[in-house]
Amino acid sequence: MTAWSGFSGDEVAALTQGTSFFADPGERDCPACGQRRLRAYFTTPANAKRPTLVSYVWCGACDKFVGTRAKHPEGLIFSDPLATLPADERRALERSLTGFLAHLDALWDAGALPQTFTTA
Repeated sequence: MTAWSGFSGDEVAALTQGTSFFADPGERDCPACGQRRLRAYFTTPANAKRPTLVSYVWCGACDKFVGTRAKHPEGLIFSDPLATLPADERRALERSLTGFLAHLDALWDAGALPQTFTTA
């Protein structure tokens, strides 16, 4: 089982540089290990009181990740390959960070990710 760890503060800062994942949703070079395995997944929690965007950014090579919550950019629409999962299956998947990130990685490898983004 993968032992995920967090990116350092400098690595997180590096993630915010350059083109956004919304403009160019493909893989990136990881600021921690340099491999081109940095991936991202975005979702909106169904029970959020305000428009919220949750992001997961991880490296499939060195197993570092960061998750963030932010205001959902107005008009941003995106595909979500997990949207068709029944709520209980999705909750079970999200209960384990290790399993969730492994599932997202498998979706990348299968071509279901990266997501597509448009603005209304």
